[in-house]
Amino acid sequence: MYKVGITGGIGSGKTTVCKVFEVLGIPIFYADTEAKNMMVEDKLLIEAIKSTFGEESYFEEGKLNNKHIAGIVFNNEAELAKLNALVHPAVFRAFDRWEANVNANAPYTLKEAALLFESGSYKICDTTILVTAPTDVKINRVMQRDNSTAEQVKARMDKQMSDDEKAKMANHFIMNDEAHSIIERVLALHKEFLNLAANPLS
Repeated sequence: MYKVGITGGIGSGKTTVCKVFEVLGIPIFYADTEAKNMMVEDKLLIEAIKSTFGEESYFEEGKLNNKHIAGIVFNNEAELAKLNALVHPAVFRAFDRWEANVNANAPYTLKEAALLFESGSYKICDTTILVTAPTDVKINRVMQRDNSTAEQVKARMDKQMSDDEKAKMANHFIMNDEAHSIIERVLALHKEFLNLAANPLS
């Protein structure tokens, strides 16, 4: 099945774009949500996290000790890389299971992931979409959503791959800045993906 990867930095509004594709009947795998699920459901991953970051990574009832994990990986790229190296394979396994159960009549699927390029998961996609927005728009969105300060949002942005870096790897772009119609852009891409899925060798 034709696979489309979609990503975007914090505040880009990629989830909003995904909802438009969902209205069109396209199955979407939300990798970031699935990663959180896998960290409390996937036994192999749970044991690997405990082994790497300590038994205190989980509470007795099995809930992830977010504060403990964050204290280790926040501002420590090496430790964050260790965590991602454990989580990404589990998400890949979850995606394979999900895809095996997708409606065979679906023309294509979407894989939504904040770390689409960083994790290497773009390599299993036939094409990719980058959702972007001006920096000030993204900051304001996150401030309102998370009740954060501009400085806190900027600090989170600085830890992510920049849009310029992602743009070098992406195939398609959606500007989500309230000035452009994302519905029109999604419909245009949907038409293109339908054609590509039906004629993969064209």
